[in-house]
This record gives sequence, C-alpha cells and structure tokens, in this order.
Amino acid sequence: MRHIYLDHNATTRPHDAVRAAMAEALDATYGNPSSPHHAGRAARTLVERARAEVAALIAGAADEVVFTSGGTESDNLGVRGGAWEMRRRHGRRTLVSSPLEHPAVRGSLEALVEEGFVLRTVAVDGEGRIDPADLGRLLDGDTALCSLALANHELGNLYPIADFARLCHQAGALLHCDAVQGAGKVPLSVAGLGADLVSLSSHKLHGPKGVGALWVRRGLTVDGLLRGGHQEREQRPGTENVPGIVGFGRACALAAEGIAERAERIGRLRDRFEEAALRVPGARRFGASGPRTCNTSNLGFAGVPGELLMISLDLEGVAVATGAACSSGSVEASPVIRALGVPDDDAATAVRFSLGQTTTADEIDQVAALLPELVERIRARKTAGRSGRL
Repeated sequence: MRHIYLDHNATTRPHDAVRAAMAEALDATYGNPSSPHHAGRAARTLVERARAEVAALIAGAADEVVFTSGGTESDNLGVRGGAWEMRRRHGRRTLVSSPLEHPAVRGSLEALVEEGFVLRTVAVDGEGRIDPADLGRLLDGDTALCSLALANHELGNLYPIADFARLCHQAGALLHCDAVQGAGKVPLSVAGLGADLVSLSSHKLHGPKGVGALWVRRGLTVDGLLRGGHQEREQRPGTENVPGIVGFGRACALAAEGIAERAERIGRLRDRFEEAALRVPGARRFGASGPRTCNTSNLGFAGVPGELLMISLDLEGVAVATGAACSSGSVEASPVIRALGVPDDDAATAVRFSLGQTTTADEIDQVAALLPELVERIRARKTAGRSGRL
C-alpha cells in the first residue's frame, strides 16, 4: 500500500539530525538549566544555543525569544499577554483581527472579550485577502492589539504584515503575528515584518512537538499566563523542555539553509499538482492566486464532501486534511472557508493538500491520478443514495 503524506501544515516528521540532537540532550545533558552546578550550566548552554538558532531563522536577537510549549501557547501568550499589558499601561481595550485566524488566536481573543475587551473584525474578500485600508479604518486610540497571521493555515495566503504593522503603530497599537505556517517556508526578518510579537512552532518545520517560541520585541514585555518561576524572564515560568528546545533549535538551523531554493522546488510541485487536479470536472481552488506559501493547495470538488474525499484518500494511503468539524453525523464547513463568502455546501467540499520537503513529483502524480476516480465514485454514491439505490 502506498504511503503519501500531504498534511505537512498539520505536522512534519522530525529531521534525522533533530532526533539525534534530542537523544544526545536526553542522555548526556539532563541537568536543570536553572541550576548553578556543572550539569545545570551544561543544560543552560544548550538552551541558549537553541535560542540563538531560533532567533537566526527570523533574523531576531536571541534575548527576544521566549520558549513555550508550542504554537498555541505562543499565540495565547502573545495575544493575551500583549493585550493585558496594553490595558494595564494605557487603558486600551479594543482588539482587531480577521475571521481567518487559527483557533489558538480566535480562542485567545474570545477569552479577552469575556474579560472586558472589545473585538473588531476586519473584512476579507472571496479569496481571503485583507485590504490594509479596511484594517486602518478599524484602528483608533483605544486599540490595544491587532493579531493577524503571516500565512493562513488552510489557504496558504501570505499577508502584507509590514503594511499592517505600520497602520497599527500609527494608532499606537501592538501587532501580534502568528508566523507558525510561514516560518521555514518563506525567508523571515522580524525587522521586515515590523510586528511586535511573533509566534512560532517547532513541529511545523521538522522539529519536535510540544515546543514553540514567542519573539517579543526588545523593550516590550508581556503579561505572562503562568506564575511561579523566573524562567524565560518571567514571561513563561517553568523548567525548560531542554531536549525539545534543542530539537527546535536544530530544526530552525536546518530550515534556514537553502530556504528560497527549497520553496521554489516545492512550489513547482504544488503548481504541477493543482494543474492536474483542477482538470477534474467541478474542481475549484480556495484562497488567493497571489502571494501564498509554496506548499499549500486548498481544493474543492462540487458535490463531494471534503470529509468523504479525505477518508477515500486515506484508504488509498494518502494523508490530507479538511478544516471541517464532524459531530453527530453532520459536517460543519470550515470557518475559514465560510469567511470567504462561500455557501456552506461548497465550503464543506474543501480539502487541504500541504506538501513538504520530502514530497516527490511521483507522489504528486499518483495523488492527481487518483482524484478523478475517487471524486466520481463519491458523486455516484451520493446520486444512488438520493434515488434509493444504495
């Protein structure tokens, strides 16, 4: 049976060198990095080396990197911590975001609303694009923080974060940027982004799960979510996950090597796949045709629920994803796709194909060749079901 993995936006396989570095850290450097003795100092050395590697991927300074348990915590710390810091210092209570954000960001914003903040949502067009002018009209003297992703986790759209940052700063507000889906796929510079807070996740770029980082602009502090320790400059207390951090650092160092060439190669494979897939009758692509990450293709096939196509592909040994939620036997369309103004029935057809460093042209061709048969089979079963011929 074939095994083709096209769900790299969900997670990636840790690189061999990452696993080796983590194994060495587990075996030889088991001290607590907060301890002053030799074992603790050895662990601290590894943590700080990894901090420098993470910072280098985004062209930031090592002392601006705060380690967390992953992208979700990084988003929560950036959004909630930044918003509360602005409220305490300046009395600001308004938040701005889009309907396309990751659940970690949406959940953080919803919690802040329950705590007395006000949320404004910027409009998106039918391809998921955000007009900076629309954003600017929502920002004012009460805006505490705006949170917008660099790259959308379902569509792959890339956003002009530098333009958004200038607008936020003109209003005196902070900009938090979820860069989880962009890091390792596009060259990044925090100075170029202009954001104040940037979230990262290890397992999206061939590092281990359970570790991430928040880049915090020098001079800015965030109100920590946790209490009870002095680690990470008291912005994220708790004993550091040394092996995970070591793996994260090594993954960032590897991701920084040849990033432009890698993106170009993966982008060619994505385009090759889309060209074939869009020849299937009733096929469409969700998201912008403009700037987007090299690896992401979100497609729908008229009359074919995305969940059924995902399951059919899985039975053929192909791993893909949908943004849909299934409960009580019904499928609810992805909020991201629905935000594009797509009718629910069409939105429920969306399937995300996300390529990775190990994806080959042969794999792409195999999946593209499977689609016409699977799509037709699902449509035929639905037609038979409606006519009573099951």
